[in-house]
Amino acid sequence: MDGLSRRRVLGASGALGAFGALSLASPARARSLWTWAPSGSVAGKGAGLDPDWVWDEEADPVLAAVIQRGDVPKVNEALRKWTRNNQPLPPGLPADLRDFMEKARQLPPWADRRKLETAAGFNKSRGIYLNLLNGVGGGMLSTAIPREARAVYHSKGGADMEDRVAKTSLLGFAVGALNAYRPDGDVIVQAVKTRLVHAAVRHLLPRSPAWSQTSGGQTIPISQADMLVTWHSLPTYAMRKMLEWKIPITAAESTGYLHLWQVTAHLLGIRDEYTPATWDEAEAQSRQVLDPVLAPTAEGVELTDVLLRQLAEQTSPGGVDRPLVNALARYLVGDQVADWDGIPHEPYWEKAIATAWPKLVAFREKLIPLPLVPPLAWVIDEAARQYILFHLTKGRGTHIEIPETNRPT
Repeated sequence: MDGLSRRRVLGASGALGAFGALSLASPARARSLWTWAPSGSVAGKGAGLDPDWVWDEEADPVLAAVIQRGDVPKVNEALRKWTRNNQPLPPGLPADLRDFMEKARQLPPWADRRKLETAAGFNKSRGIYLNLLNGVGGGMLSTAIPREARAVYHSKGGADMEDRVAKTSLLGFAVGALNAYRPDGDVIVQAVKTRLVHAAVRHLLPRSPAWSQTSGGQTIPISQADMLVTWHSLPTYAMRKMLEWKIPITAAESTGYLHLWQVTAHLLGIRDEYTPATWDEAEAQSRQVLDPVLAPTAEGVELTDVLLRQLAEQTSPGGVDRPLVNALARYLVGDQVADWDGIPHEPYWEKAIATAWPKLVAFREKLIPLPLVPPLAWVIDEAARQYILFHLTKGRGTHIEIPETNRPT
């Protein structure tokens, strides 16, 4: 264990008793003991430390210094000019931040360009499912993850959820782009910027009385365990649902899609020793870190309502399709999570979606082999993505930016 992680464990140990008491008082929400072996990771080895007590020792001190020096405004101004994977870092960055980012933007030595290209092809033909699952489904899961819901709600982004969702969408859309990891793509840019934001939030949120009162004893947010939980709410959940829907996926596509998210995890600052090497390992880890922590929170219910209202407004200016959106969300995450998120039942639409969706999937999969279908599907999916971003940002566009404050009280 390095010095910074050791200091953080010691500093947080005072709250361990309270955290343990909370877990004992609420066994259904208690986090499982960490038993997942690093031999199942992309690194194939590791110290086996509980990721709940490991943060990001490379990024955190740098961002804390940036905030304390008052450099956030000039850094954000400079970072707006950094938009492509192959683009040099912009001038005007502090030396310590520049040094960190130069290292952070490098792909891991195990990154496989062939697999990343296979993943791009998979995103091209299955974009409609992936956007739905990573956007709506993953969004509903995230609001049922207490730590994530509270961290989002009480950080600066929680005060303007449209902008917060737009910024999150920048990373999600970058991962799913055809040129994601090509020189002209931007997933490296968006992932590194997101890593900077996470480090800033770790510095800021402990200073928020509102967050501290609801954090369940956690003294520093967004641990490696928290990032793994979020990671599983995206690719692991999406793959599970696509298999449930009987979508035909080749072995190469399955491996490529996992590899896409493995590389992205590395760029987000998740240690290689925690990133699953196979889908079987991902499922095993997800059952340990994601499934046990899903639970209701007041923040999660409020965020869910905001997200579903935005989705309804995107599909219909008057928001008249909210019952349909509610039913779709329930279909994607199931009744238990939907109840925790406070999503109303819509009996008519729930029955209609449960009946129609499997038929729609089966019909679409019959068309996929036709020559012009994947390109046409991609054009439609890309148009939908651009419309969503345009709607969320009111046509002004947005950038992932480092916060310098928490949510105003």
